[in-house]
Amino acid sequence: MKKWLAEDWEFTLTALEGEARHCRLGIEQGDRFVFQYGTPADFCPRAMMEIYTWCEVIRCGGDFTQRDCASKTEMELWCPCRCIRFRLSAEPINRDENGKYRE
Repeated sequence: MKKWLAEDWEFTLTALEGEARHCRLGIEQGDRFVFQYGTPADFCPRAMMEIYTWCEVIRCGGDFTQRDCASKTEMELWCPCRCIRFRLSAEPINRDENGKYRE
């Protein structure tokens, strides 16, 4: 695979609440996943379907305050099974100090 696009956002998912015995994949409080565009290794594809939508909000210039979150780039959400609560954080990458894309 040959990636041709430099991503401009990096996302971190942190499990805030939940026990491995309740999650089909064994995700539990404290587990952390870092990714840019693709699905993180060993992460739940069912949860990623919803999380991907929120990542696209950030990639398209939106922010989470429209969802009553205190931060533009950070939100908390439950997995679809409601057994793990996550914090999704977005950080800009590959941009200069003025917010312009680095080539």
